Amino acid sequence: MVNTLAPETTRRAPHSRRATVGAVGGRGRARRRQTVVAYLFLAPALLFFAVFLILPLGFALLLSLSRWTGFDLGDIDPVGLDNFTGLLADGSTFLTPVLTNTLLFALGTVALALAGSVLVATCIDKLRFQGLWRTLYFLPIVTTVVAVGNVWKYMYEPGGLVNGVLNALGLGSVAFLQDPDTALPAVVVVQAWASVGSAILVLTAGLKSIPGSYYEAAALDGAGAGTVFRRITLPLLRPSLLFVCVTQFLTGLQSFALIIVMTKGGPGDATNVAALEMYRQAFSHGDWGTASAAAFVLFAVVLAVTLAQLWFFRRTGEDA
Repeated sequence: MVNTLAPETTRRAPHSRRATVGAVGGRGRARRRQTVVAYLFLAPALLFFAVFLILPLGFALLLSLSRWTGFDLGDIDPVGLDNFTGLLADGSTFLTPVLTNTLLFALGTVALALAGSVLVATCIDKLRFQGLWRTLYFLPIVTTVVAVGNVWKYMYEPGGLVNGVLNALGLGSVAFLQDPDTALPAVVVVQAWASVGSAILVLTAGLKSIPGSYYEAAALDGAGAGTVFRRITLPLLRPSLLFVCVTQFLTGLQSFALIIVMTKGGPGDATNVAALEMYRQAFSHGDWGTASAAAFVLFAVVLAVTLAQLWFFRRTGEDA
């Protein structure tokens, strides 16, 4: 029997291949057009990113390897790693007390803000009118740092509210911001108080996401409030706690405005931190190279602390 379909099939095959190749090519051209259009829409954001982030970052890196007084670009004098070695040398004031104060300030802020926000968020979760309470605690966040710093500065004065409470309790007045031993803890308390509102919002949202069936099962088993908090609430709040820890630590390490309003880094260098030292080196002493090198050292510290926090939470069971 003669196959009469074979010639027709053979004749049509090249047309089919050409049609397939044409369709693939058309889809490729369509994808390229979509890519071009996407980049055109992204162009303003990419330009903004390049002008206000990439270029300043590159210029700061150049300055960190140079000496420059901040006026004539022709006066930039390359010095290699001298700025970094000066900052990290033995006896450098940047290591002690500046960087030490920065880490203590961040640790104290995180500890107080985290403990306070967990306690308050747990209490709010059991109250009526939760939106009102969250709003009240969030108010310091929307208040300017200058206003917060000045109010607390007057409260810490010998005749201020804090010393008035101490005197009413039969205790003597304390020169909180004038004593090197109490100045940094006093500012830490203010920073923690001002940042606890945002942490409360995150933690209350985390508490709402915990299924109520867990608490019902714990109640049926006769678990106490402390056991429920340790075995159910805290483990299931771990993602929210990770977010609060990282953001609060980053804020503490980069703190500048509150300190310059309340103490200006004093008394002496008792409250001098890395961001304030960078400001002083650049704008007071005209040493932009040292200021830029300090900025990169602070960036390295921030990166190391953030990675350490993420590693710790992953090790304890939270995949961040």
